[in-house]
Amino acid sequence: MTKIYVGNLPFTATDETVRTLFASHGTVENVSLITDRDSGRPRGFGFVEMSSTDAARAMQALNGTDFGGRPLRVNEAQERSDQANRGGSRRY
Repeated sequence: MTKIYVGNLPFTATDETVRTLFASHGTVENVSLITDRDSGRPRGFGFVEMSSTDAARAMQALNGTDFGGRPLRVNEAQERSDQANRGGSRRY
């Protein structure tokens, strides 16, 4: 199973619209769109899980294509390093 990062999504995108977009390139196992923890509003990116073969085909076909008036960024998701590298610094 390959996890695909999908960025620059329109804020009107739903799990179902993203699933439909990717389904034309293979079987979609899971879609997860990320929302703001406080407001619950979409953050404009998410993840799609597909088999490796289907994922490679979808990434090549969909990267840079227009979806809801925005060019998608589609590539293989990278594992996050630890939480400390998420940006910003705190002073106590």
